[in-house]
Amino acid sequence: MILHLEQVSFTYPSNPIFYNLSLEIRAGEFLSILGPNGSGKSTLLKLMSRILEPDAGKIELQSIPLPRYSRRRLSQLIGYVPQDSSWLFPFSVQEVVLMGRTPHVRSFGFDRENDLDIARESMKRVNILELADKAVTAISGGERQRALIARALAQQPRILLLDEPNAHLDIAHQLEVFEILRNENDERNLTIICVSHDINLASAFSKSILLLAPLGGAMAPLGSIAALGIPSAVLTRSTLSKVFDAPIIVDTHPTAGTPRVSLEVKKQYPLVHGVGK
Repeated sequence: MILHLEQVSFTYPSNPIFYNLSLEIRAGEFLSILGPNGSGKSTLLKLMSRILEPDAGKIELQSIPLPRYSRRRLSQLIGYVPQDSSWLFPFSVQEVVLMGRTPHVRSFGFDRENDLDIARESMKRVNILELADKAVTAISGGERQRALIARALAQQPRILLLDEPNAHLDIAHQLEVFEILRNENDERNLTIICVSHDINLASAFSKSILLLAPLGGAMAPLGSIAALGIPSAVLTRSTLSKVFDAPIIVDTHPTAGTPRVSLEVKKQYPLVHGVGK
C-alpha cells in the first residue's frame, strides 16, 4: 500500500466530514473520487497531502505516518494540483513548471541544467513545450491546467493528487487532461488520485472509483464511503440514484465499454423553433 488511512475523522467547525474512515490505496492505482457536494472529496485530498490534519486516526505514506515526513520530503513524494490557481504575475510557463523543482533545490540553488531538462520533459509530456516562453496569464484555461500538471510532474512524485483538474474546461480539453493522466499512470506507474464531478470521464479512465456520500446518510452511515471498487461495480443505477438523490440511468459506453451515466428526464419537452424571431 502506498497510502493507508485508518479510522480518520475530520470536522470543520460544527460540520463533521469524516468519522472513522479507513482506506487503502495501492501503488500504480488510478482512483477517481466522486460524490455530491459536501461529501468531503476535496477535504480528503487535503488530508492525504497533509494540507489538513485529521482530528483522529492516522494516514501513512509508504507505511510511515505523514507527520514523520518533513514538508520538503513530502513534496518530493506527493504532487498536488489544486482546483483553482490565480496568477497575478505573468510568469512564463517554463518558470511555472520549474517551480515544481523547488522540493529538490539544494542549499546553493537550482541545478539549472538538470532542473531545466526535467521541466522541459514535463512540458513535453503534457504537450505544452511550445508554450514555454509564453506568460501563464496569456494562455487558455486548458493550457494553464496542463501547465499546473506539468509543474506537479516536475516534482517527480510517487503520487499525484488532483482536485477537479477538468473544472471550467471544454469537452476536448477535459478529455485531453484525462488522457494525459492515464498515460502517466500506464507508462510511469504514477499513482493518480483525482477528484472529479464528471462521472463518465472517471468511469472511462479510472481503474477504481471511490464514491463518497455525506456523513451519516443512509448510504454512508460511517466514514462517508458509499462504495469503492472498479467502475462497473460502483457506478450502478441503484447506488448512484441514492447517493445523488436523482433519477439516474446507467448503460454501457459504445466504444469504451465502461458504465455510462445520464439523468433520467421523465417529461418530453417540445422543441421550440424560430427563437428570437
